[in-house]
Amino acid sequence: MSNAHRPGYSNFAAIVSGAFTIKSTIVRTAYHFNLDCRTRRHAASLSNPNQVIFSGIQPTGVPHLGNYFGALHQWVKIQDGAPSTTDLLFSIVDLHAMTLPYDRNELRLQKRQTLAALLAIGLNPQRSTIFFQSAVPAHTELMWILSCTASVGYLSRMTQWKVCPIIPLVAYVRTLCHLTTSRSSLLQSKLAMSDSIALSDPDAKAKLKLGLFSYPVLQSADILLYQYVPDSFAEAQITILRATHVPVGHDQEQHLEFARENAKNFNTAHGHFFCEPQTVISPANRVMSLKDPRVKMSKSHEDPKSRLLLNDDAGTIQFKIKAALTDSINGLSYDPVERPGVSNLLSLMSYMDSDHRSVEQIISEGQCLSMRAFKEEVAATVIKGLTEIRAGYDYYMSAPQAQYLQEVAAAGNETARLKAERTMTLVRRMIGIDEL
Repeated sequence: MSNAHRPGYSNFAAIVSGAFTIKSTIVRTAYHFNLDCRTRRHAASLSNPNQVIFSGIQPTGVPHLGNYFGALHQWVKIQDGAPSTTDLLFSIVDLHAMTLPYDRNELRLQKRQTLAALLAIGLNPQRSTIFFQSAVPAHTELMWILSCTASVGYLSRMTQWKVCPIIPLVAYVRTLCHLTTSRSSLLQSKLAMSDSIALSDPDAKAKLKLGLFSYPVLQSADILLYQYVPDSFAEAQITILRATHVPVGHDQEQHLEFARENAKNFNTAHGHFFCEPQTVISPANRVMSLKDPRVKMSKSHEDPKSRLLLNDDAGTIQFKIKAALTDSINGLSYDPVERPGVSNLLSLMSYMDSDHRSVEQIISEGQCLSMRAFKEEVAATVIKGLTEIRAGYDYYMSAPQAQYLQEVAAAGNETARLKAERTMTLVRRMIGIDEL
């Protein structure tokens, strides 16, 4: 992982000499589809020079390994593998962090922590546009426009205000007619209500806030806003650029279905502009909770020992993995149903192994290990794998780098505003609120 883009990092790297570069197996299978409105569907790849890649993460502070292997690691791979003509945008979607009560000072800190973490994992602000969602007014402008044709009945049947992802983590990859999405999230009840509760229920009326109820409209705006719009774009070409396929996890099908509904409603009201994004389920290996390995690793779990953060030090990592829930069966075997704890540690070790060993290889070489010894090896592997990321995070969070973080955000915010405005100029023309 290169740190060449970090100001003064060469000097800092010398202080932490011996840091290790993460070498991990690919943990998410990415599918890339292209649906051309003029012809027929065909496979696409990241070599398309007309790509615009957009990814977003909710600011919840320092990401954990579930976030990292669920999406962030893939973002760096996409960045490093994309041609120079591909636009890369990575957003900290702070507006989505406001749907539940929060502390404003904590949110400010978590935004800074998230930005520092994105730089630490290898996102390069000289190559990628890194910005805060709230700094680009087009997100909320398009949300309002879509809200004017969105169905309240449809929203009321959705589960986003009952059971929904508490930590949205999304990666959109869009080309001329192309979008890929990967998301890692843990389903949790926002309002502690049953899936079957109705909007008319007195309890729902008392607890539900408009922001939580309508945030899927903002999510639709996030998906539809960043598009490839060439300088010579002609109004007659509008229908060519709006076709998408969206690979997502099973828990996100409903949100993409609603995005299609919003695109359809807009087109019916104002003429064809957005092609409806199509869902393709994207399988992904998961990092599970250390304390409850049948659910995903998440910050919503009450026990901090359930998750490994990217900035955890060696002692903390050893402590958490030592306390990880396993079983009393002798030997190592991979069986997520019968041995979820051991299977989770095997997967985690394989993801972070510098020699790229598979789970099967680790099992073969570790059959004589006791559970205690196995956990020690897992901890050593994770410590080694996180050394450089942790050092980078501490560097960016240090007082001397505060100004640099502000500069990265300011530059990214301005670039994103300009790109979003190109889409919004066409949207305003379509709906009749452009200049007289």
